[in-house]
Amino acid sequence: CCYTASMQKLLALIDRLPWSVVLIACATLGLAPFTPEPHVWEKLKMLGSGTLTRPIDIFDLLLHGAPFIVAGLKVAAGRRLAA
Repeated sequence: CCYTASMQKLLALIDRLPWSVVLIACATLGLAPFTPEPHVWEKLKMLGSGTLTRPIDIFDLLLHGAPFIVAGLKVAAGRRLAA
């Protein structure tokens, strides 16, 4: 469609990432710490309840959510390339 050159480069980079790396990142960084509950889940609950206001909590959500965002972009990039 009408992606900018930098967006095309980003999608190409994400497409070159092996799925094994993305899944390991999701399982480790994305779900850390495992007990009592993963930070990403805790921060998503805070976001849903409207209590995600502190900068450290927002950073934590972005940090622990990044592997899942990359996985979603990788799926989207794969579908875009297949079409």
